[in-house]
Amino acid sequence: MIMPDFKDFPRNARIIGFDWGARRTGVAVSDESWEFVFARKPIVGGDMARQMADLAVSERVVGIVIGLPLRTDGSESETTKQVRAVANQIAEYTDLPICFVDETLSSATAAQEAGLHKQKEVKEKLDSESARLILENAIAIMKRL
Repeated sequence: MIMPDFKDFPRNARIIGFDWGARRTGVAVSDESWEFVFARKPIVGGDMARQMADLAVSERVVGIVIGLPLRTDGSESETTKQVRAVANQIAEYTDLPICFVDETLSSATAAQEAGLHKQKEVKEKLDSESARLILENAIAIMKRL
């Protein structure tokens, strides 16, 4: 079920965050207290939505956060529409609540924080570091509610 905001999102349990990409999707998971967020190995190829839903179940999370790529003016792009479509597919595979968080500049921030550059050999790590930032941002939003 896709939720409009974090107001009714589950609290005090593990949640998973995704940085969706057509070829590779970054993954991060929180601990139950939301004090720590851990980057996981990204999902590469195949049915991304099915793999994302299956991973959420296997990680025993209570909710899913997906980074939403908005333009700098806040408008939606073609990629934004693709992410929303993937979220709708995930919702067909699981009853877990799904919420979006703006992912503007998450890749650039992740690269800076981790000392990475967008070279081919570090892209895999960068995707999950971006997912970690997306999930940390969502947790910060929920803690303020």
